[in-house]
Amino acid sequence: MKYLDAEQDPSTHPTVRPTFMERSKSEMKLKDNRRSFYVLDCTSLQTHGTLKKSNSCSTIFLDDSTISQPNLKNTIKCISLAIYYHILNRKHRSQERLMEIFEERIHPISREPIPLENLSRDPDHRQIYRFIRTLFHAAQLTAECAIITLVYIERLLNYAEIDLCPSNWRRIVLGAIMLASKVWDDQAVWNVDYCQILHDTNVDDMNELERQFLECLEFNINVPSSVYAKYYYDLRTLAIANDLQLPLQPLYKERAKKLEALSRNYEDKMTNISALKKRSHSAEHLNECNRAPVIIP
Repeated sequence: MKYLDAEQDPSTHPTVRPTFMERSKSEMKLKDNRRSFYVLDCTSLQTHGTLKKSNSCSTIFLDDSTISQPNLKNTIKCISLAIYYHILNRKHRSQERLMEIFEERIHPISREPIPLENLSRDPDHRQIYRFIRTLFHAAQLTAECAIITLVYIERLLNYAEIDLCPSNWRRIVLGAIMLASKVWDDQAVWNVDYCQILHDTNVDDMNELERQFLECLEFNINVPSSVYAKYYYDLRTLAIANDLQLPLQPLYKERAKKLEALSRNYEDKMTNISALKKRSHSAEHLNECNRAPVIIP
């Protein structure tokens, strides 16, 4: 059942906190914002009184992840953490709300029999990461697609009112990835391709999984840019809180030139857009001025 108030849906409303942040709140040990990389020794300050300034050849390090081009490995780790907290802190433990199509006990994605304890024991973060990484690397999906995958998972849990648990998380993640890759990536990965990655699956099952996933979303696959940005930054917060190191790369000369070129291209693009808007407004004003009055007899 869909949210009665759309403004309370974190997967569509840009200011509502994502569900995974609420689920991870009790586990997260948030650190101080703007924490310095350097720690000043207060004792030495009292002893010497002043700071000694020295020449150095320090290297500038930049975060190799942007909202338009997130780092793939780090993003998958963050998505895995979000899913892990969804499973770990589910509200209806031992009385989970389930749907048959997502149950691996009914629709296994592996021919090997799954031990019963695996279907009742919460997976750890590394297990979830390995599963998602395998799909993304084999299908050559992007980091942006991973963020959309998480949005679809949370939308499914909220719209269909089901819980993410050990027996259904792999099929829910798989369905979200299949849908996100078709909506987001220019070169869509067909369902038969996932059958080649997961050799024990079949196309009919993948098609039915995708169909019912879409129906649960009420075919709402739109993800506004503001919602995407919210999930991106909250995933970064989750990474910092769990001591996942964000990828830092030294700012060498060639990279600085690339950044400068990208910045210049962006400025030129915005200038062109602004000029087009002004021309469009001027043309509309000119048409209004030249428009002949209509005389109705």
